[in-house]
Amino acid sequence: MVLSWQCSWCCSALIGLAFACALGVTFLVLACALPQYNNWWPMFVLFFYFLSPLPTVVGRRLSNSYDSSSSACVELCIFFTTGVVVSSIGLPIILAHTNVIAWGACALVISGNIVVFLTILGYFKVFANEDIEYNMW
Repeated sequence: MVLSWQCSWCCSALIGLAFACALGVTFLVLACALPQYNNWWPMFVLFFYFLSPLPTVVGRRLSNSYDSSSSACVELCIFFTTGVVVSSIGLPIILAHTNVIAWGACALVISGNIVVFLTILGYFKVFANEDIEYNMW
C-alpha cells in the first residue's frame, strides 16, 4: 500500500516537472521563432540544458553520499554545474549586447533558462531519497 502511494506521488511529481520543462523550452522557442526576433542563435542554450546535470550525476556516482559531509569530488561537480548555469545565462546576454539577438529574445531565453534549471534542481531534490532510484521506471 505504501509503495503504490509513493509511486503515484513520484509519477505526479514527474508529470509536473515535465510540464515545467516544456514551459521553459517553449520560452526558448518563442525567443527564436517570433516574427519580431526570427533568429535561431539562442537555441545553442540547449547544449547547456544537457550538460548541466552531468556533473551532478557523476558526483553522485563517485561519492558515497551526496548529502553527507563535503568532499572534493562533490565540490568540483557543484563548481562545474554552476559554471554551466552561469554560461547559459551569459550567452544570451552577450548575444544581445553584440546585437545578434534582440533584448526581448534575451529576456525570453533567460526566463526559459530559469524555468528549466529550476526544473532540473527540482528533479534532483524530489528524487534525492535513497529509496527511489533514477531507473525506477
